[in-house]
Amino acid sequence: MAHDHHDHHDHGQDPPSDIALRVKALESLLVEKGLVDPAALDAIVERFEHKVGPRNGARVVAKAWSDPAYRERLRQDATAAIAELGYTGGQGEHMVAVENTPGMHNLVVCTLCSCYPWPVLGLPPVWYKSPPYRSRAVIDPRGVLAEFGVTLPAEIEIRVWDSTAEVRYLVIPERPANTDALDEAALAALVTRNGMIGTARL
Repeated sequence: MAHDHHDHHDHGQDPPSDIALRVKALESLLVEKGLVDPAALDAIVERFEHKVGPRNGARVVAKAWSDPAYRERLRQDATAAIAELGYTGGQGEHMVAVENTPGMHNLVVCTLCSCYPWPVLGLPPVWYKSPPYRSRAVIDPRGVLAEFGVTLPAEIEIRVWDSTAEVRYLVIPERPANTDALDEAALAALVTRNGMIGTARL
């Protein structure tokens, strides 16, 4: 059955972006030449979108909020502490945890490309890889944060961490007020991906 391309508009859906079309064309070519197994590709995407994703990082943050001993291990050796929860692998071999405090806000960027801690945050958002974010986060972090809806008082210092192929960062946001009665699962539900990059406050 022929597909009517106008169906997208009839159902209120936008047509695929130019980048999405290019990716699909490249994928089709690689599959056609036998260089990529579509099932394997689907499994990889499924893993990072639904099984890895930011919820792994959220568990790390919730445990750090709840368990002072774990928090200290995370400060001393984030790679090992994160591995305790089973999160290891490519793009997460050398992790550093940085903590937000009442006087300090941390922001993560990769100015050279898009280095990102996949085992704890899943796939990077499109804006993280964009040249404007990568350049302006260092030059004008306060302005960039304001564009994300985070307006910080002048007395709060902003520290920008530049990820590399060797080191990747995870922001431990400040624990929200009035959460003392929550268990780790409930705390993890409060943690967002952007909070762990530093472009949001919880």
